[in-house]
Amino acid sequence: MRAGSSLSHRSGAEALIVCAAGAALGWFVGGLLHPVVGVVMGVVAAANGAVSGWRQVYDWRSGWGVAAFVIDSTWAVVPVAVGLLAHLVAAVSRLRSRSPGYEPSLSRRQNRHVYRRGAHLQKGFAFTVGNVISSAGDVTRARRRKLITDHEAVHVWQARTFGPLYLVLYLLWVIAGAVYGVVVWLRRGRRDPLGKVIESCSYYLNPFEWWAYSRDDLWPPPGLIAGFGWRSPAVRPLSAKRARPLTPSTPPSRVPHDHPSA
Repeated sequence: MRAGSSLSHRSGAEALIVCAAGAALGWFVGGLLHPVVGVVMGVVAAANGAVSGWRQVYDWRSGWGVAAFVIDSTWAVVPVAVGLLAHLVAAVSRLRSRSPGYEPSLSRRQNRHVYRRGAHLQKGFAFTVGNVISSAGDVTRARRRKLITDHEAVHVWQARTFGPLYLVLYLLWVIAGAVYGVVVWLRRGRRDPLGKVIESCSYYLNPFEWWAYSRDDLWPPPGLIAGFGWRSPAVRPLSAKRARPLTPSTPPSRVPHDHPSA
């Protein structure tokens, strides 16, 4: 049997198992709320399990991987459902460009899906929803790759942490920040471009972005108007956590990778 055929069989088997397990988890947890909720959650979790299993996304040897699968199939099923739409957008983008857009080196056994192209809100910016990261760009560049592992991956785990509240809280801040940005622009005598002030208040000062930019060791970010908002990073950068000296109880193979909660 050829290596490629063997790999395909393993992917197919994992897709079936993860699809069934996700469906069962979603149906059971959702059913505790209402039978219809159970069916919807089961369908979403099954679809996510099929795609994620085929691509061998979850790291089953790690507690992080098991937790990611369980959370994606239950508590975080709403952002994961939106993430399924991002898969569709990426598929359409691939058909148009006629070149592969999925990036296995940043996805396989790393508890997320990464596309070089696909959904985005602003040119040059990566876009993350649920466990899907789109518009990663040229990830052969070290800086772009670090953006994915140290910033966008944080958003993946934020969605898992806050579940159905994540998108709501994020969007509420964007709306309130835009209104506040107009007020600040007027109070500052219209010195700065209105668009930059609104972007600073609604996007860069969003606590979820403050958290992610801090993990990426990029606070304050270049796009933030000088003197605006939080003076210090929200948390330690992941690069500093990785660089900490090893101890006898922390073998090199288990040094925390890029999980934002580590």
